Amino acid sequence: MNIDLIKKYNRPGPRYTSYPPATSFHSGFTDADYKKHILKSNTDEPNNISFYVHIPFCSKMCLFCGCNTSLLKGDDVVNRYVNAIIKEIETVSNLLDKNRKISQIHWGGGTPNSISLDYIEKIMNTFQSKFLYTEKAEIAMECNPAYLEFEDIDRLAEIGFNRLSLGIQDFDSEILKLVNRDSSKHPVNELVNHMKKAGFKGVNLDLIYGLPHQTVESFAKSVKQAIEISPHRLVTFSYAHVPWVKVAQKKLETYGLPNPEEKLAMFDAGMQLLTKAGYVAIGMDHYAKPNDELSIALKNKKLHRNFQGYATRETTAQVYGFGASSISQLNGAYIQNLKSLNKYMESVEAKGFAVERGYEMTDNEIITRDVITNIMCNGYFNFTETANNFNISDKKLKEILEFSEDKLKEFIDDDLIKFNGEALEIQNDGFLIVRNIAMAFDPLLETSENKFSKTV
Repeated sequence: MNIDLIKKYNRPGPRYTSYPPATSFHSGFTDADYKKHILKSNTDEPNNISFYVHIPFCSKMCLFCGCNTSLLKGDDVVNRYVNAIIKEIETVSNLLDKNRKISQIHWGGGTPNSISLDYIEKIMNTFQSKFLYTEKAEIAMECNPAYLEFEDIDRLAEIGFNRLSLGIQDFDSEILKLVNRDSSKHPVNELVNHMKKAGFKGVNLDLIYGLPHQTVESFAKSVKQAIEISPHRLVTFSYAHVPWVKVAQKKLETYGLPNPEEKLAMFDAGMQLLTKAGYVAIGMDHYAKPNDELSIALKNKKLHRNFQGYATRETTAQVYGFGASSISQLNGAYIQNLKSLNKYMESVEAKGFAVERGYEMTDNEIITRDVITNIMCNGYFNFTETANNFNISDKKLKEILEFSEDKLKEFIDDDLIKFNGEALEIQNDGFLIVRNIAMAFDPLLETSENKFSKTV
């Protein structure tokens, strides 16, 4: 990896997990707007349904966390929260076409497995009583292995889950102590083997690089351990240091954080080890085995993503989020719920919705999103193909994108992309700065040090 080249492009920029980014959401978006877009979503594409459930509780607060979460409350609060989620599900479901099918359910947090599995089953039963599933539906949950028992895995399988993501972060217990996170309660390899025997079609391991006291050697050791465990997918997240958003992160500065050069070397070491072991690099930070559906989709330039993460075109869907701070991603709008736990529960109990902010997309922004998604996921974009998909001319598409070949000049000069005037194809090194390349097609782009994390 050309470190000097990567350092050159290490600038603030959106992660493009959505387009426009969540920084564009505004408080003028109302419950009525959400209801309108739910009804509209029934005739929009994709037709599949994806549900997201946010559990904003953790048994312990990790210092690196950027999520909306809080310490686990008493059972009375959890019970009230679960009942609010069920009411919200019923409110939204009453507006959805029951002929549509679920292709994704994702539980995130916080720590979903910090609450009783009885509550989890209660919510899942609500989904199952209202909708049918597609044949290859992915039902996934993020789990903290510090609180995961073998019998929990069996129970989750019985409830209907078929993919689990274990937030390992690092295998070094001393590093985990610094960031206030507990190590796995049971050996991770034993947990993963049990998941595979229990019939889970997918097991993910998540690692983070850029934490205090991590070195290139220590992170490489964690990656090697993960490879030996042989998960179906593995993620190496770059720690996003945003203390102006998450004040608790300031504590990590007192321990000393790896500098940008060290972080890049960690990323490079992980990438080299994983690709040498046969994993395929997916997007910015994911890796999957060659026979995984994501690897196959990437090969066929049909990889997609939404707020649930990477998906195939077959499983991707419009996302309806439930719980405090959850985000719904419909074809024409984004909707985010109230972040405050109490305000969320009070709002749902009173009216069934808890909208805090959102964003209604223009036709041009929907087109731009398609372009940026293709670049971010498949490293590929063709003006004519996209224009035909939206029944517009190439000229009109370039106007919408405010496209100028000058915006691509430095990427072409550095041999990061190939561009023939109609089609763009990212070269191997270009995937390392794919966010920068996507920024060249973003007519709304505004960057600042305190708005976005850096791209590497």
